[in-house]
Amino acid sequence: MQQASVIIVGGGVIGLATAYRLLQSYPSKSVLVLEKEDKLAAHQSGHNSGVLHTGIYYRPGSLKAMNCRQGRDAMVAFCREQGIDHEICGKVIVAVDDGQLSSLQQLYDRGQANGVRCEFISAEQLRDLEPHAAGVRAIHVPDAGIVDYRQVCQRLSDLITASNARVITGARVVGMTEQKNSVVIETTRGQFQADCVVNCAGLHSDRVTRMSGVRPAAKIIPFRGEYFQLRGAGRGLIRNLIYPVPDPSFPFLGVHFTRMIDGSVECGPNAVLAWAREGYKKSDVNLRDLAESLTYPGFIRLALKYWRIGAGEMWRSLSKRAFVRALQRLVPEIEIDHLEPALSGVRAQAVGRDGSMIDDFLFQESPRAVNVGNAPSPAATASLNIGQMIVEKLATRFD
Repeated sequence: MQQASVIIVGGGVIGLATAYRLLQSYPSKSVLVLEKEDKLAAHQSGHNSGVLHTGIYYRPGSLKAMNCRQGRDAMVAFCREQGIDHEICGKVIVAVDDGQLSSLQQLYDRGQANGVRCEFISAEQLRDLEPHAAGVRAIHVPDAGIVDYRQVCQRLSDLITASNARVITGARVVGMTEQKNSVVIETTRGQFQADCVVNCAGLHSDRVTRMSGVRPAAKIIPFRGEYFQLRGAGRGLIRNLIYPVPDPSFPFLGVHFTRMIDGSVECGPNAVLAWAREGYKKSDVNLRDLAESLTYPGFIRLALKYWRIGAGEMWRSLSKRAFVRALQRLVPEIEIDHLEPALSGVRAQAVGRDGSMIDDFLFQESPRAVNVGNAPSPAATASLNIGQMIVEKLATRFD
């Protein structure tokens, strides 16, 4: 049986950042990362929009707000030190009509409360930044940026394996037994034993939480985010990042435009229920995953509450023209011929039994386990800070 001081379940950006921070603070500890796929960053970490967020959206005092700004600075510093492709290009959040100005003001106030550098700009100033964007007013967030999180994950893996860590792929966790002085983990690659375990399993984090002997506070419901990529003349309509004013009652940001670090431009995503936790295509179906979602009381309550919004998201998933119309609210010159399909992502959204979407990072602990039960955006941006938080939780166990 292979042994380690700490085993981390999940080879995405949170798991790898945790291993990195752990070895910085405790270089004598042996660390083992278990990843069920044959490569790292195979799911959320490798399927996101690659944005360096600033913290303007998040409730003041929340873990998201507290970690995003510091985490963004830490990630930028890390990318500079390690030569990882990134750019601080700024973003605009656009009110397309007067009816959105009140929500835009609330968003600005939230940004100020969170210490985010941002400013109101007029329609004329917006056109200076994004000549093809349509809006009556906007917020400019100059510190937002873009990065390749796959590169981040690969560099983190290189650094931790050069220290006192091992990364084992193809090791899906199927069971866990907490003993008096250790935790035994059963995987498809055999048994492993550790003093402590950290669950960073993302789309399967609630299942691993239950394996650790803790009742999950929420169930992961997978939402697929479908993207298009701009081609031809459409590419020239976007300079950097253009976002709508988000619906304050809904945790998704709405369709937006994102220039990627490779120069391409993605637009989207919508948010539809995925029929599998790893359902990146409309045809991907996992009956166990789907049954868990559809029979979960929290999802039923959520669907009843947001059925109008959900219907609109589904319609945009089925109709490319409807998707284009949503994009044209921000950039009227976008045409259907400008869009070609791009890779989709799946968001692991934790939902409570009361139907509430958990809107903050969630940690659940047992004597020998730290479970990350919810880590949606801006978790990638904040990953180095989240990793440090987890190390501080482990420190009490080491002591």
